Amino acid sequence: MSNFRDYIKDKKRIVVKIGSSSLQHPETGELDYTRLEKLVRELCDIRNRGKDVVLVTSGAIAAGKKAVNLKDFSQAENQAEAMAMKQACSAIGQARLMMVYQKLFAEYNHVAAQILMTKNTIVDDLNRYNAHNTFYQLLKMGAIPVVNENDTVATYEIEIGDNDTLSAIVAALIDADLLILLSDIDGLFTDDPRKNPDAKFIEQVDELTDELMGMGKASTGSSVGTGGMNTKMIAAKIATSSDVDMIIANSKDLNVLHRIIQGKNEGTLFVAHKDDSFDLPVFVENLHK
Repeated sequence: MSNFRDYIKDKKRIVVKIGSSSLQHPETGELDYTRLEKLVRELCDIRNRGKDVVLVTSGAIAAGKKAVNLKDFSQAENQAEAMAMKQACSAIGQARLMMVYQKLFAEYNHVAAQILMTKNTIVDDLNRYNAHNTFYQLLKMGAIPVVNENDTVATYEIEIGDNDTLSAIVAALIDADLLILLSDIDGLFTDDPRKNPDAKFIEQVDELTDELMGMGKASTGSSVGTGGMNTKMIAAKIATSSDVDMIIANSKDLNVLHRIIQGKNEGTLFVAHKDDSFDLPVFVENLHK
């Protein structure tokens, strides 16, 4: 096994994804400012090394629900109202979340920019071209794009559905070198380690086999986020096929970010295998079908 970790140090464009469960206090659902501050500091430090960095963040709907003291959407009379409630919470929460990010990035003399995407951003040729250009211009200006799904307008037909997949799409769109998925698990195991104590940790995946893809059963340890291991394997498929290395690592210690950038052995590394036949817009269009 060649030491791919050594090459991580040379990565120039990095996408980092963090889930909503990593940004909130589990007891209250309120934003965890200590963790947010650590995350932003790590990202600013990566930027200070001269690398491009993009953050894909969850948490808008959860932040909106807290703002209007809503526990869940069960009081909705029908599916349409539940969707409208979810979208309204997203509109409130996204503004709150972005305000916090703007303040924190400014403390470290960095500029944050907001990009909200749906499936149409990628499937439509003109939209994809414009999004690509916007990302490139922001990175050229030294800004740090903060990306989320546009839940305010996204319905089932045009939603990507989870930010694991979204972050891999972003990494492919901007020709990133590395995608880091910060999760509530150490990486990929032979089975769910929460249920099977004999599950073995997989340090490196050189090739995504059908067996590995099948292992990504849709199990998640969090009631807050939308992504289990299944979405992470889909993300790995998009990333590695688009020539992007991907690492799944545990978000419980956010210092893991600079250890990964230093080439330390953290999380599970999925080695990129560029697939010239992989068509990102077609793949995205067929999500959920």
